[in-house]
Amino acid sequence: MIFIGVILSYLLGSMPTALWVGKAFYGLDIREHGSGNSGATNTFRVLGKKAGTAVLLLDVIKGLTAASLVRYFEFIEPGTVRFVNLQLLFGLTSVVGHIFPVYCGFKGGKGIATLFGMVIAIHYLSALAVLFLFVVVLFSTRYVSLSSILAAVAFPLIAIVVYKNEEPLFVAFGIAAAIMVVMTHQKNIVRLVAGNENKAKLLRKHRR
Repeated sequence: MIFIGVILSYLLGSMPTALWVGKAFYGLDIREHGSGNSGATNTFRVLGKKAGTAVLLLDVIKGLTAASLVRYFEFIEPGTVRFVNLQLLFGLTSVVGHIFPVYCGFKGGKGIATLFGMVIAIHYLSALAVLFLFVVVLFSTRYVSLSSILAAVAFPLIAIVVYKNEEPLFVAFGIAAAIMVVMTHQKNIVRLVAGNENKAKLLRKHRR
């Protein structure tokens, strides 16, 4: 059953929501426009707020659903170490699926929204704190990449220092997630340092 859960989690994560939304409603392959990334950020940039919001929510749901599959395992008691470990396993597998989707040549998005979805399922208080930080940085700088990086790096610190979560595997996950986000945003970091990273259009139009 655990093996089946891993397979289902990967297939869930692999669902190319940005690609499907782009082709179904706009007749456009998102991978051929903007940054070429099939994630929510590039969808916002290329297709606008409605499409971007839809993709963002769907990607969050992928991670949330995958990490919640363990709830169907009646032989594992919720809240136990084994329960949380399986949540981490299934959630991370869905993130891997999002980054390397089997449905479209193993080239997907950066997995931030899917990662956030699994964190909601595992420890929603940390997820809310991270979301708050993300929103504050985003509205202060309009850099989605910077917001994602800082939120990811802050996640293990918030979980350990604020919420006193010292479960070894959960701590290791938080650190690994932060490293993964930084690694998948290397090009963005270079652009941020150079001062030519794209800024998001938020509630109002900004003059260039």
